[in-house]
Amino acid sequence: MAFESILDLHNSSYKDEIRPSFYVDFNLDQIIDRICRNWGENISSFYYYLPADKESEDYRRAVMADIKIESLNVALMNFVKGMKQHGEIIKTKEFVKREIQKAAWHISEVLQYGKALQELLAALQEADIRSQGMIELRTDLEQYLTSEEFKTMYQQAGELVQERNSFHFTISYNDNQVVVSEGDIPGTYDTFLKDNLTEPEKPMKSPFVENPDLVSLEMLIIEILQKKKPELFKKTTGFYEKYKDYAKEVYIQLGKELPYYLAFYKYEEKMQKLGFAFTAPSVDAKQDMFATGLYDLALACVNSEDNKEVTSNDFVYHEGETFIVLTGPNQGGKTTFARSLGQMMYFTKMGLDVPAMAANVHYFNHILTHFTVEESVETGRGKLQEELVRLKPMMNVESHNDFVVINELFTTAANYDAIIMGQRVLQHFIGQKCRGIYVTHLKELTEAHESVVSMRAMLDEQGKQNHKIVRKEAEDIACAINQVNKYRLKYEQLKERLS
Repeated sequence: MAFESILDLHNSSYKDEIRPSFYVDFNLDQIIDRICRNWGENISSFYYYLPADKESEDYRRAVMADIKIESLNVALMNFVKGMKQHGEIIKTKEFVKREIQKAAWHISEVLQYGKALQELLAALQEADIRSQGMIELRTDLEQYLTSEEFKTMYQQAGELVQERNSFHFTISYNDNQVVVSEGDIPGTYDTFLKDNLTEPEKPMKSPFVENPDLVSLEMLIIEILQKKKPELFKKTTGFYEKYKDYAKEVYIQLGKELPYYLAFYKYEEKMQKLGFAFTAPSVDAKQDMFATGLYDLALACVNSEDNKEVTSNDFVYHEGETFIVLTGPNQGGKTTFARSLGQMMYFTKMGLDVPAMAANVHYFNHILTHFTVEESVETGRGKLQEELVRLKPMMNVESHNDFVVINELFTTAANYDAIIMGQRVLQHFIGQKCRGIYVTHLKELTEAHESVVSMRAMLDEQGKQNHKIVRKEAEDIACAINQVNKYRLKYEQLKERLS
């Protein structure tokens, strides 16, 4: 099978992808922004594209495992840098105006391309790679770099550079005459300027290296040299014409795709040094889906900058369990837990490590979310209507086996209506063989279906939020606290309002 992409089994469509709707709900924009910083180009679009199927997710996951091989990781970083240098040479070639100079830059471009690929192949042959993606890349490179076409091209480029570099000449100016002669003189042009024409505080540099384009004097010199060395110039322009389209697009794209893994892994290493756990999730559908030490990576990104701790939690879906209904007091960490669960699903689907100590995650077709938002001033709709409008397409999707994250739905409806609508929403998604989490202040939703699991945000002994989420039956008093806080019904608040 021919190598096509390190991101997917098949030619990916990530260039056409828009940011997923759940991106903001899970605060993924904050995470990816930090991951992509200092990489010199916008690689965030690679994180928009979700693999097409389970096989593609497994493909990425195996590649990610190989990325962690230290020697290979260094080589891949060098390859990315080498391909960036290759790109800079291309930009320079496009900048210059004269064909002979374009031809000279083209030779350097070919050599940089070949050097980067050869060093990458050497590293792939040395490393104990296991992934289909890396093995197919190695095989493809071996065939390509040992082909007669590549070997001839690379050899000719090297010989042309060697011949060009062996040709030395000097420029002399005397009595209004410029004389170009072959041979060396002691020192360099910069040394001559320093010794003869420069004040100590005003160092001068050669004008020939300040700009890649040619000035009139340089062009005149080239015309003289072209008469002296016609064969060298002929071979240079001939090489340019013959190998204009030398590069394989798949390798150019490889240099752009690899930062998807490398940037994530570098950020993962940084966070691990700060004490935050990451793990490669197992994906065994025959075992319970679970995570231990799961935390919100977006919150960890922010807290790590302020040296603050982040609470982690555990969860498990046993066989036959479909939805977690999470209740508890406001500010108790319910939304944070829901986000951490969603982030885990996302990173698993992307073939990356997840922010947890250990995890086993099942395969889901899609990730669906509905987070509470303020009512829309532009549409004139109330909050409840706004929620229903956003909920409708989610429930009309003709798919099953999705992971669904719902956060505080129907909060403006009367409790009785919210319970009925919430039960129907849960029953719909359970009927579609979905799994998920429903964050709510309505404890009655824990009884919406026999497959629903009740979890609760806990309070410490002093009655304060400690952001721990445990498997426990919903409590009237805990849910009542939500209502008291929401409607400002504490004794002091009532006394203030009635006085």
